[in-house]
Amino acid sequence: MQQKVDQTALKFNQASIITLLVLAFLFNQIWLVALVAAVMLIGTWWPGAGLFKLLYARGLKPAGLLKPNVVADEAQPHLFAQGVGGIFLVASLLAFAAGSALLGWVLTGIVIVLASVNLFLGFCLGCFIYFQLARRGIRVTLPGWQGA
Repeated sequence: MQQKVDQTALKFNQASIITLLVLAFLFNQIWLVALVAAVMLIGTWWPGAGLFKLLYARGLKPAGLLKPNVVADEAQPHLFAQGVGGIFLVASLLAFAAGSALLGWVLTGIVIVLASVNLFLGFCLGCFIYFQLARRGIRVTLPGWQGA
């Protein structure tokens, strides 16, 4: 059975990540980096609990503010990519805690750039890595990804 993914939900998720992380950088608000990291990691572990996706599914889509764009796709590569981004943000927070603001913002910037490339150019580096690992026999999965 072919899986389906709502691309609008993915794009809203990416736009939310980019917006909050840019605001975090502009206003030097590390707590926003922590918030986005938590949202990304929780949404990776439990896909149904992703805050940005919930805002879309329960607010923006029913209100008609955003229209679904459901296509044949697999959710797992996108979840993997989100998890990698969340790990980068945790590393960023560790750098901030260790007193290296420069490294913290560079790691945050990497997440912003890669989410932007995905949002605006349609290339997901995390998805590419997921598929390259699968080609080498390494199947990355979490229990919550079944049926995601």
